[in-house]
Amino acid sequence: MKVGAFAVAWSNKPLEEVLDYFVELGIEAVEIGTGNYPGNAHCNPFKLLEDDKARKALLDAVASRGLVISALSCHGNPLHPKTATARKNHEVWRATAQLAGKMGIECVASFSGLPAGAKGDKTPNWVTAPWPEDHLAALQYQWDEVAIPYWSEEAQFAAQHGVSVCFEMHPNFLVYNPETLIRLRSSVPEKYADRICANFDPSHLFWQGIDPSKAVRKLAEYGEVIKHCHAKDCRVYPWVSDVFGVLDTKHYGDEPHRAWIFRTVGYGHGEDVWRDFISTLRMVGYDGVLSIEHEDSLMTVDEGFRKAVAFLQHMIISEPPGEMTWA
Repeated sequence: MKVGAFAVAWSNKPLEEVLDYFVELGIEAVEIGTGNYPGNAHCNPFKLLEDDKARKALLDAVASRGLVISALSCHGNPLHPKTATARKNHEVWRATAQLAGKMGIECVASFSGLPAGAKGDKTPNWVTAPWPEDHLAALQYQWDEVAIPYWSEEAQFAAQHGVSVCFEMHPNFLVYNPETLIRLRSSVPEKYADRICANFDPSHLFWQGIDPSKAVRKLAEYGEVIKHCHAKDCRVYPWVSDVFGVLDTKHYGDEPHRAWIFRTVGYGHGEDVWRDFISTLRMVGYDGVLSIEHEDSLMTVDEGFRKAVAFLQHMIISEPPGEMTWA
């Protein structure tokens, strides 16, 4: 495995400067945003598709420093009920997939998107309960009339360009846990199902009460689902969650009153949890990148990132398994 980093936290700096910083800290891979929520400060897919020299310059900037690109990331909502928003997100996803194919990058990280609850509605609607019956009707519309047709076509598009769409399981989107990811993967045409994969971010599972290591094992039952991983932690604070639960709409900056917040790895869960997570990934055959994503509101980007690098570097499993001389 390799320790990588999601460069979007340094969007205010030139990519070359960011890459040098990563190399200084021993980072081996970089994940680059291409638009939608992550922005495209370091990589505009529309421009790079039309400019062979610029595309080569980006690849050379990475390779000359001994790094690899682990993923291109265009997290957005192509299922948005507002046509203009959906079209913009869709176009960025498609351009990113095409660019990734040209650059030899398999993983395009994204969200599944979230439709409205019914045709004609203007706001995405995340359904979390089956009753009243309106909610079941909304789920049927979201899955059968919007998400499955859309991603069936886009899974074929991904296959045509030799890439996988790697969904980050994220609440407030249709795919938010292993069950919903498996549902979508199982619902697209079988010949393209292997293009529906995971960008596995444990932080979004922790606060839902999901054990990431068990989730890894469950996804592995369906094949090589996990193609990329984020290294981000989450801390649930029981003095709030035990009273109000974990469905928390307070601003992320209101840390003292929130049930949970994102943390730098090691500040939400200890070494035992992360060692088990890394070991479980190795057990199921994942030997890719753990891409550090900084979203810890209690630390600066630099401090949080340096702590995350130090935390992961002494527990990452970087060598292939050796011979079992004892067996």
